[in-house]
Amino acid sequence: MVRKKPATVRIARWSATHPWSAIGLWVVFVALCLFLGGAAGTNKISDEESGVGEAGRAGRITASGHFIERPEENVLISAANGGKLDVATARKAAEELVGKMKALPEVESVGTALPSPDGRALLLPVTMKGDTENADTRVQPLLDASAATEKAHEGIRIDQIGTGSTAKGLGETLGEDFKKAELISLPLTLLILLVVFGAVIAAGVPVLLAMSCVGAAIGLSALASHVLPETSAVSNVILLMGMAVGVDYSLFYLKREREERRKGASHLDAIEIAAETSGHTVVVSGTTVVVSMAGLYLAQEATFASLATGSIIVVAVAVLASLTVLPALLAKFGRWVDRPKVPLLWLLTMRSNESRLWPVLLRPALVRPVLTLVVSVGALLALALPALDMKLKQPGSDDLSRDIPVVQAMDRLTSAFPSKGTVHQVAVRAPAERAGEVETALKTLLSRTEGQELFAHDQTPTIRASADKRVHTVAVGTPHSPKSDGARKSLELLRAWVPEAIAPVQDAEGAVGGKVAQGVDFTGHLEDRMPWVVGFVLLLTFATMLIIFRSLAVALSAILLNLLSAAASFGALVAVFQSTWAEGLLDFHSSGAVVSWLPLFLFVVLFGLSMDYHVFVVSRIREAAHDGANVRDAVRDGITRSAGVVTSAAIVMVAVFAIFGTLSMVEFKQLGVGLAAAILLDAVVIRIFVLPALMTALGRWNWWPGNLNSAHRGQHAAGSDETRQLRLPQPVPAGATQYGQRPSYGLDSGYGQEFGGQEQTSSREQEYAPQEHQQPYAPQDSYGAPQGRTQQEQQGHDGRPDL
Repeated sequence: MVRKKPATVRIARWSATHPWSAIGLWVVFVALCLFLGGAAGTNKISDEESGVGEAGRAGRITASGHFIERPEENVLISAANGGKLDVATARKAAEELVGKMKALPEVESVGTALPSPDGRALLLPVTMKGDTENADTRVQPLLDASAATEKAHEGIRIDQIGTGSTAKGLGETLGEDFKKAELISLPLTLLILLVVFGAVIAAGVPVLLAMSCVGAAIGLSALASHVLPETSAVSNVILLMGMAVGVDYSLFYLKREREERRKGASHLDAIEIAAETSGHTVVVSGTTVVVSMAGLYLAQEATFASLATGSIIVVAVAVLASLTVLPALLAKFGRWVDRPKVPLLWLLTMRSNESRLWPVLLRPALVRPVLTLVVSVGALLALALPALDMKLKQPGSDDLSRDIPVVQAMDRLTSAFPSKGTVHQVAVRAPAERAGEVETALKTLLSRTEGQELFAHDQTPTIRASADKRVHTVAVGTPHSPKSDGARKSLELLRAWVPEAIAPVQDAEGAVGGKVAQGVDFTGHLEDRMPWVVGFVLLLTFATMLIIFRSLAVALSAILLNLLSAAASFGALVAVFQSTWAEGLLDFHSSGAVVSWLPLFLFVVLFGLSMDYHVFVVSRIREAAHDGANVRDAVRDGITRSAGVVTSAAIVMVAVFAIFGTLSMVEFKQLGVGLAAAILLDAVVIRIFVLPALMTALGRWNWWPGNLNSAHRGQHAAGSDETRQLRLPQPVPAGATQYGQRPSYGLDSGYGQEFGGQEQTSSREQEYAPQEHQQPYAPQDSYGAPQGRTQQEQQGHDGRPDL
């Protein structure tokens, strides 16, 4: 009885036999996603939605006051050489600048120039018209006025720092960063794939698909933001994840299709085999990534929910692309997928002899598995040790590169006017009739800060009231940097004083927010939620692997090995970024901490991505075991056969992630370095030493309690009479192709069924079938490829290798 083919095979077959339809539908899908996403726009996370703890409550209280926020610019006039200021010249420049600013249509009001406490600078406050959302696009005339005034007065320097100017300055710097990253990543990925495939079209297909996946995911993410608001980092994460998994999934599929063609399969047969094996692996890998990323929702925080949504969307789109449009592209290109050939690289990729490198690398794990396991695990644990001293903090202005001009201007401003630097936001909500009592309470609070070294005193804080008199806010500055103990102590004092100050006011609610408060509360929230997220990811990943492989050993080893590689990568992250030795190498300023949101995000991403390699490698090992190999031979054959594609995929991922380590923002540096280190460790140490040593040591217990084919378990494919009998040529029914009957390639989970052994050959199959190879009774090897062909037959009509 012919069993129904797996869904991956049915989809691939339809796409391969209707290539233009599949390609056209994909193009329409990507274009529709981009159009709908652009039309809907992006709904960004508001302050009311993003905060947690008391800082989040302060943000919600402030938001309920519906304050009209106007973009504010601070124009700082100081000596060009950083020394003593010529007050007369500075005053003259300030008066001239006031006139220029007031004449601009973008300016609503200009304040009075204020001297700094040390007399070395003047501060001119300017309020712009409009809202704060797009102030960076309207601030250029103000910047031009400041630059012209500076040029007209020798010996002074004019800096402009504020809502629009700071966003514009950082945006331009970061925009250049990402543009540079894109310009480097695409050629670098193409170069790596050229080395892998030795042909231009084969190298270009994965990159093209990955880029289309990123575009579609960005559009879908914009639509999803109207359900779950989006953080500004989502597009960057989509680019990072999309290029990595998009290329990897296509790479898995394309390498397997090419491998089967080299064994003599027709294009359609090779596509179907790739769909049943690598296609199934892609589905499993994508599912594990999605399951891992879904764990971020349990963090119950808007930023994590946004990152999870974007990551899930781009991974799902990448899986869809590899299953639908990729088979169509391979069918349409046909033999041209291996054109134009890069001469030397092509010869290297077409070597049919077994690599000498991988057996040598695997020998310690196969010959002395226990010793190899102890040494490799010990090395990874030693690398993980620094993670025990991990410190977390929210990123802030102190984490930015001091080479950025706007950051240098911010430093000069906060040095002269500390109250413009680190600021705590006090928010109080009470009935409107209690407004007078609230103002009195806040004035009492401010009086307690006077004389305290923990607070700034260069300016008197201003109490603001909402239009309905229900909400009052006041900003309290501190001269200490956000990462300092002084900033944290000043926050603790305010949080102790505010309840005391508003206690006499009936029905009053108060909270202290700001950047320092957000960092403290966010870190505390993560510590509370992390066990739930980690537990969810571990449990769901274990269940997924158990269902796929039907083996407790495989499921448990997957969990343990991924935990090991994640811990080692955390150790490397701490060693690099909590110390100063790598500052010059990576061009960053160490804050002595890791960005607070990074460890949890890295954990779920690494757990998902590491499963790509684990599923792919273990699937190949299980294939070899199905064919009758003993455990040692199955491990050697499975890893050797998958080493090329796993190494290639890992190199692509490491290259893409490492590029993010060159960006200016410290969180992206840490993200890139952390991911690159983890993938490198996983592909090299875990897959070459730990995994093969563990599976060799476990022996037949690897598959417990699941059962491999009883006719093959424990026997090498050529090692028994029964196995040899399975290799005897079988008659092919009339009208069937020589590839019509194949052994199982899938896992023992319903995916490993035959391709319909006695189906009639379609016209499309006849078109693909290489006529010169049709030997219906030729013996076949254990993977369905004909044996015993002469060298001339293997080369085909024109002497070229049969592709």
